[in-house]
Amino acid sequence: MSTGLLTVSPSPHIHSELTVPQIMRGVIIAMVPALAFSIYNFGLGALYVTGLAVIFCVGIEYAIVKYLLKKPASIHDGSAIITGLLLAFNVPSNLPWYIILIGSAVAIGIGKMSFGGLGNNPFNPALVGRVFLLLSFPVPMTHWPQAGSWSLDAVTGATPLGILKDGMRAGESMDSLLNQMPSYVDIFFGFQGGSLGEMSAFALLLGLIYMLYRKIITWHIPVSMLLTVVIMTGIFWLIDPAKFANPLFHVLTGGVMLGAVFMATDYVTSPFTHRGMLIFGVGIGVLTVLIRLFGNYPEGVSFAILIMNAFVPMINRYAKEPRYGEVKQKR
Repeated sequence: MSTGLLTVSPSPHIHSELTVPQIMRGVIIAMVPALAFSIYNFGLGALYVTGLAVIFCVGIEYAIVKYLLKKPASIHDGSAIITGLLLAFNVPSNLPWYIILIGSAVAIGIGKMSFGGLGNNPFNPALVGRVFLLLSFPVPMTHWPQAGSWSLDAVTGATPLGILKDGMRAGESMDSLLNQMPSYVDIFFGFQGGSLGEMSAFALLLGLIYMLYRKIITWHIPVSMLLTVVIMTGIFWLIDPAKFANPLFHVLTGGVMLGAVFMATDYVTSPFTHRGMLIFGVGIGVLTVLIRLFGNYPEGVSFAILIMNAFVPMINRYAKEPRYGEVKQKR
């Protein structure tokens, strides 16, 4: 009778038939509808920004791993490509190349590799890069090309959230502001201003369905986040519809759908239990609504996700499953 050695790695122990490269490829495939629509809407601008972001992120990670860390190249897992795509999804399609380079360097160098690379970063790298650019270059980061603009020097305009925020500050009525915006059908399909990857809720939903079908992600974070946004904005809307927009407006505009589908569901920076995911999604939804309604920024998704990323270790500790053989004590 022979015996074998059992190697046990640190918890959590989650079994999956998908390898890391397969998961990354699946996420990239899920992003194709949103990317295709952004190219349809912005043409050369979308291709330019996306291509540069991916090239810069892959190149910077390769350089850091090879020349600073002196380790084997890690770009084959596809995570740097996804960081580049997500960074591009979170910026305007007319952003200058040097700002894309800076954002890529911050996303990879600070947001990812400074913590040890894939699997160790506490914050979503693409959002670290995006928020850094928003704070450092607020003017180019908030000049949005209008839908249907194919030129790199496209005419810019305000997003629906920007129109709402500026209009309410100026004392305009809600009905007047909503009349200045595209219809909900146009907003749903993506004919509005904004970051190149957040515009089409329809395209993002296709990506969500694909990832759920492939079991790349579960429903817990997207559904809890979106439902929280709907409930909270619905309460404020019912209290004062002349001051607050309805839930449908908040779900379809800005980065709520993009954040719920691709940003908040990042494996590394989100909880690993279903109960923890629900808490995480609710937290993001609450913070997003509070920032949108009462903060200075018209959008709050990026800040909300990064703030909740910081709470993930605490959530994991609270929502962890009992150890094998352990009887969970009632409190």
